[in-house]
Amino acid sequence: MVDDSALQLKILSAMLKRRGFEVWQAESGEEALALCEVVKPDAVLSDWMMPGMDGLEFCRRFREMARDSYGYFILLTSKSEKGEIARGLDAGADDFLTKPVNADELHARINAGARILSMERRLSETLGRLQAAYDAIDRDLRQARTIQEALVPERSRSFGATRVSLLLKPCGHVGGDLVGMFSPNAGGLGVYSIDVSGHGITSAMMTARVAGYLGGDFPDQNIALERHGDDVATFVPPEEVANRLNRRLAADPGVVEYLTMVYTTIDLTSGAVSFVQAGHPPPLLLRADGSAEYLGQGGLPVGLVDLATYAPVDLVLGPGDRLLLYSDGITEAMLKDGTMLGEEGLLRIVRNCGEAGRGTEFLDDLYWRLTQVTETGTRLEDDVSAALIEFGGVQ
Repeated sequence: MVDDSALQLKILSAMLKRRGFEVWQAESGEEALALCEVVKPDAVLSDWMMPGMDGLEFCRRFREMARDSYGYFILLTSKSEKGEIARGLDAGADDFLTKPVNADELHARINAGARILSMERRLSETLGRLQAAYDAIDRDLRQARTIQEALVPERSRSFGATRVSLLLKPCGHVGGDLVGMFSPNAGGLGVYSIDVSGHGITSAMMTARVAGYLGGDFPDQNIALERHGDDVATFVPPEEVANRLNRRLAADPGVVEYLTMVYTTIDLTSGAVSFVQAGHPPPLLLRADGSAEYLGQGGLPVGLVDLATYAPVDLVLGPGDRLLLYSDGITEAMLKDGTMLGEEGLLRIVRNCGEAGRGTEFLDDLYWRLTQVTETGTRLEDDVSAALIEFGGVQ
């Protein structure tokens, strides 16, 4: 409590002590500031009109002090004009008392401040618990991201004269996109681009599961391969791979997620390509002569309809041809003018990447150019992934 009148201090102090409050006194704003640095009071009762530092300035300085909790500030004043009250509120005052002070009113205002301080403390405790929970979840998600990144252990690999490069950019800690490749023998190559519905932990768990179905480290567990003896494996047709995945996901009770996919096989001895498109964006074929076209007719997502069927698309690659698989996080990215990038926009970006080199350099430049034209910049709203197949000629 601060007042330049010793008598006023004595009267107010007696009122508060009779109500059980612990009271500290100061006779000037300067003295009160020094006291507040040491005591850290829960509430301050200050006269407005004082020589030197008045109540408004004291209030402003009080609000600038470093505190662990909120301090309730009441100004004593004979002013009742709205403009003066507004000045007090702007300075940081919480309440006002008009002189001469009535004991019951003083007690009521102090109690009102006590309720606010109590709520503030409970809120601080709740925020502390929430922060601890958030930190724990954040640690788990960072670890989950590390695990998910391990699903794509290498970004580029050469298979004779042919190279496959991968790009995976989750929009959060973890995401629902997945790209990968595997080769059971010297003459064949499998590449996939997958997008699980939704975002976050549930989608990431689904991608981890699907990665196990299509992993290259354990060919005997890969549903896209057919084993023939101990050392020989051949490719299951892409449409049958989609059917197998669809049956597995559709049969799981309680699983509402589905996925879109392009899965392709490449015969490295002939350049023959066969792929299946299951609700995924159409692959972009970039011929060595500079021509480009989108392939496929769409198809149903995997895991959405029990009896869905899938049809293959076949083509032949020549030396220098490239095939780009990508998720809808690219084509559905929102541009600064409020429209989606779309297939034409992707084609423009790809053509502008012509001087970016090959492989991962090309994909990194594509992603950078995407962030430059979207309204959210580097904070894309959906996962972004891509797989680039560069055919170097028959083996």
